[in-house]
Amino acid sequence: MIRVLIADDQHLVRGAIAALLNLEDDLNVVAECADGDEVAAALATHPADVALLDIQMPRLDGLQVAEQLRSTHPEVKVLILTTFDRPGYFRQAFEAGASGFLVKDAPPAELIAAIRKIHAGNKVVDPKRAMLSVESKRNPLTEREREILEHAATGAPVSHIAASVHLSTGTVRNHLSNAIGKTNTANRIEAARRAKQMGWL
Repeated sequence: MIRVLIADDQHLVRGAIAALLNLEDDLNVVAECADGDEVAAALATHPADVALLDIQMPRLDGLQVAEQLRSTHPEVKVLILTTFDRPGYFRQAFEAGASGFLVKDAPPAELIAAIRKIHAGNKVVDPKRAMLSVESKRNPLTEREREILEHAATGAPVSHIAASVHLSTGTVRNHLSNAIGKTNTANRIEAARRAKQMGWL
């Protein structure tokens, strides 16, 4: 019997996946979590073999949980689920220690097969998405631009960013302008979001 934990902040999606998996003779959903920060406590009382993690959750996302599990529960195989099919997410999922990556609109049979494969110690890698990830633009940001965008993502004003990185406000604005241009976005918040989606931060 393969014990499965599901973490997804959408109640209907989580419930539908659980109902689907419990129809299989060799799958048993042992825990359902509404957010990534509930996973550790759930595993303490309901050990699982495979964790299905939504990539976007309010407090702790699937990528962060995958990284935690790699250290605290290496025996738990991780399958990342996402609504957003982006090359950056695909790359980040495997860097975080996931064994598989699946888009939520995949056929149910594909999800079930993926769980069995990663439980057996295999990777679930869609060749098309792997190629898109390889072909996606290389990180065009400099180390300094990445550092400044990380601060910008929090919504910090330029003056605070400048103080944090020990640069003048004018220099910070120049780096932000360059990053906005390289990410083809309208402002620093969008630039930071885009960079994160592409796996550049």
